[in-house]
Amino acid sequence: SCDRAVFFLLKRDIDMSKGGRVQNLVAIVTGAGSGIGQASANRLAEEGATVVCADINGESVNATVKQIVDAGFKAEGRSIDIADSQACTDLVDSTATKFGSVDILVNNAGVNLPGVFHEVTNETIDRTLNVNVKGAMFLTRAALPHMLKKQRGSIVNMSSVNGLVSEPYLSVYSASKGAIVMFTRGIALDYAKTGIRCNAICPGWVDTPINHAHAKMLGGLDHVYKTIDSFQPIGRPGTSREIANVVLFLASDESSFMTGSIVSADGGMTAQ
Repeated sequence: SCDRAVFFLLKRDIDMSKGGRVQNLVAIVTGAGSGIGQASANRLAEEGATVVCADINGESVNATVKQIVDAGFKAEGRSIDIADSQACTDLVDSTATKFGSVDILVNNAGVNLPGVFHEVTNETIDRTLNVNVKGAMFLTRAALPHMLKKQRGSIVNMSSVNGLVSEPYLSVYSASKGAIVMFTRGIALDYAKTGIRCNAICPGWVDTPINHAHAKMLGGLDHVYKTIDSFQPIGRPGTSREIANVVLFLASDESSFMTGSIVSADGGMTAQ
C-alpha cells in the first residue's frame, strides 16, 4: 500500500541518519578501474555500501579496491569483460551469493573509439556496441531477478551527452549512448511497479582518459580545454567525483520518485 511505502521510505531516512546514504546496500560498479567508475565506487563505499568493483583491467580495479579498503570502507574487485554475457551473469550471481543481494547496479563501463565513419572498422562497431550497449543489457538482465526477490533496486546507466547530441567523429559512440537512453526508459517502465528504478546520467566533457582519443582528433587535449567554453558553457571539464555524486543520488532513496529519468550533468552543454 501507499502508506506502507511511505513508512518504508521514512524508515530508510532514519536508518540513513545513523550511517551513509546507501548504508548496508550491495553495489556493483563496472568500469571501476578509472575515471567515473572509480569515483563512483569510492563515493558509494564512503556512504556505506559494500562495493564490488569490476573492470577489464585487473590491476586498475585492484588499485580502486585498495583505495576504498585503505579508507576504511568495504570493497572487492573482479576482472571482467562485460561483452561476455556469461561473465556478467557470473559476476552478478556470485555477488548476490556472497553478500545476500544486489541492490545497486552502476553500468558505467564503456569504450569511446572515435573515427571518420566511412573508415570505421567492423571491429570498432562491434566492440563499441558489445561493451556500451550489450554489456549494460547483460548485467541488467542478470541483476533483475535478484532485485525482484527484494522488491527494490536501483540501476544507474552511464549514457553521455552524446546520447542526446552528437559531435564530430563520434557516430558509433553516440549511437551506443543513445541506445542506453532508450534502454533506461524501457527498463524503468517494465519494472516501475516492482520497487526497481532505472535512471541514466549524461555527462558532458569530463576529465577522464576515455576522452583522450577524441581530444586528439579535435586538435589535442590542451586545445580542447582552452576552447571548452565554446561548447560547455560552464567553461571547464567536469570531474569524475562530480558525476559520482549524481550516481550516489540516483542509487540512494533520495531519488525515490525518479525512474526513467535522463539526467544531464554537462556543464550546460545541452542547454544551448
